[in-house]
Amino acid sequence: MALISFPRFLSRPLESNHRRSLRSRHKCVCCVSPTAAATSKGRSGSAVIWFKQDLRVDDHLGLVAASKYQAVVPLYVFDHRILSRYSNEMLELVIFALEDLRKSLKEQGSDLMIRFGRVENVIRELVEEVKATSVFAEEEVEYHLRQMMAIVDETLAKVSLVDGKPKICLWQTPFYDIKNLNDLPVSHNEFRKLQRPLTSPILPPTLAGAKLEADWGPLPTFDELKEFVNENPWKLEESWTLINNMSAETILTDKLSKLGKRSKRNLNNQHSPRKRLDKSFFVTDKGNTVGGGTNAVLNALQAYLRYLEGTVRDDWQELQEKLRNAESRDGASFATLFGPALCLGIISRRRVHYEAIKFEKERNAGFLSPFGYSAATVAAAADAVCSMEWYWLMSLRSLRSNEGVYSTRIWRWNGYQIQYTVAGKEGPAILLVHGFGAFLEHYRDNIYDIADGGNRVWAITLLGFGRSEKPNIVYTELMWSELLRDFTVEVVGEPVHLIGNSIGGYFVAIVACLWPAVVKSVVLINSAGNVIPEYSFLQFSNERQASGPIRLGAQLLLFYLRLNISNFVKQCYPTRRERADDWLISEMLRASYDPGVLVVLESIFSFNLSLPLNYLLEGFKEKVLIIQGIKDPISDSKSKVAMLKEHCAGIVIRELDAGHCPHDEKPEEVNSIISEWIVTIESKVPAESFL
Repeated sequence: MALISFPRFLSRPLESNHRRSLRSRHKCVCCVSPTAAATSKGRSGSAVIWFKQDLRVDDHLGLVAASKYQAVVPLYVFDHRILSRYSNEMLELVIFALEDLRKSLKEQGSDLMIRFGRVENVIRELVEEVKATSVFAEEEVEYHLRQMMAIVDETLAKVSLVDGKPKICLWQTPFYDIKNLNDLPVSHNEFRKLQRPLTSPILPPTLAGAKLEADWGPLPTFDELKEFVNENPWKLEESWTLINNMSAETILTDKLSKLGKRSKRNLNNQHSPRKRLDKSFFVTDKGNTVGGGTNAVLNALQAYLRYLEGTVRDDWQELQEKLRNAESRDGASFATLFGPALCLGIISRRRVHYEAIKFEKERNAGFLSPFGYSAATVAAAADAVCSMEWYWLMSLRSLRSNEGVYSTRIWRWNGYQIQYTVAGKEGPAILLVHGFGAFLEHYRDNIYDIADGGNRVWAITLLGFGRSEKPNIVYTELMWSELLRDFTVEVVGEPVHLIGNSIGGYFVAIVACLWPAVVKSVVLINSAGNVIPEYSFLQFSNERQASGPIRLGAQLLLFYLRLNISNFVKQCYPTRRERADDWLISEMLRASYDPGVLVVLESIFSFNLSLPLNYLLEGFKEKVLIIQGIKDPISDSKSKVAMLKEHCAGIVIRELDAGHCPHDEKPEEVNSIISEWIVTIESKVPAESFL
């Protein structure tokens, strides 16, 4: 039986008044199955269905629950706070999806109401107008959406109807039959052993409400939507928008061409207008991803799964050509082509898995092999959505429980879930970036102490690490650098003091080199990267190839690390081995079993550190602090410090009696150094005074 539950809200949103409201409000909990929904008695009154990133009627449990009411009002609100997170291509996809959603709702006996403005005001007015007692909304993990839902809930708490106060009912599409998320193991290895049964997608119900005398509102054109988005009072400054739109490779190629007269490759981001097929799955101007309505995306999925079968259909041939072009590594094409449709909820993860397994059974006389899937496209689709579901469950579990020292937040980048936290209410903005294999909690004794010094501190778990998602993509230094740039622009919203350890320090240096406008100063803690004296010509390639030997190397490395992780980490803490405690080791070990971890490990064998630190930091004279643990077992610290002193003008170096992770081995010393550094930079006093 498919189960729909409406659990409690996030217990720690940003505003304290929201927190009080949500704790005092009723939670809406109910269980619904397709058969029960069909046979259950109708409920009096009306309900509103708030569509956000669930733009479908297929496999939509919110619709099933709402169908019990005498009147149902489906609603989509164009709110600047949601739209500002979307690229132009995503905005196009939203328009096409809403057009199809309205058509599908009409087929089910209803319609789609379109409104513009702040969603809490729109929903309050609509609830009062139609006397709705329930507002159905899909549960979210992204911080900005959870915050908006908290504001809606607080607004509805002030509304009084004859039948009582209206309430928000949260729903989700259960991929697995899980009764209690708190019983879910945090290790994917342990979770797989449980062999949880999968649930099946459900068909859309018949709705009531099309006969309501209401102004349903017209859908905007893309140009009209763009005009509305540009009116956003919270819109980023144009200069920051331009920063976000230019790729790292484009900027770097330009910079290196000026340095060594290197040919300018990939500088032209303009694309020539493509010839669009009449029934193309690629509906946007760029034509990079599958779009349209649910049926169109399902049709495209069938073409994807049947890649090995011949076809004479032009639309299928087009998709299969796109598949080949997007296959940057085995299976990566699925997320590239279908990721945006999944993010917008045009199709559910559960539906994708169901269709993939259905096709696999058709190929194998109704059986599933215990040795894997018979088609690479089936494996790509099934593995991708199972991985997405795991990280979504882990994020939701973390948000619902009050585990850990820090308040976890989720930011979605390129469709992937990124964990972060923030501390401090005022002062300069600081962003902490961890090293390879670590996570934001590696700054466990730095975040609050630095914040208490009068700063606002963000700490992020990079894509591919910790409890952030580990998708099947090609991981490069430029990709991680672009992530840090976008986080600074979209989440922090102002220039930051960037602090990075190990390979995180190298990413920080790249950000400072390519986008200096978003960086106030740089602090490198035992950073990766080299110093090249008197360079005159530099080469850099962002191309990566995942070969058989690299995959084998990643598997062997993973096996070795799981066996030796404790000894390896303790060696990085030579003066205070007790700091490499059981919690740190167990969390690293837990992450090593996450889906996608092998793909991340492959990047170790293709790291490109050819851009020297003295090149990356040359524009930040007197704004660079080096904190170096002299007993680092991974690199020759004394030699590195000597090279930095000789070839990096205007940097400040602090040497500590520590290993590779001074910030965690000797947090008190590092926190004091960083706090003093921030004060020095903010006061615009010459960096020499810091010595």
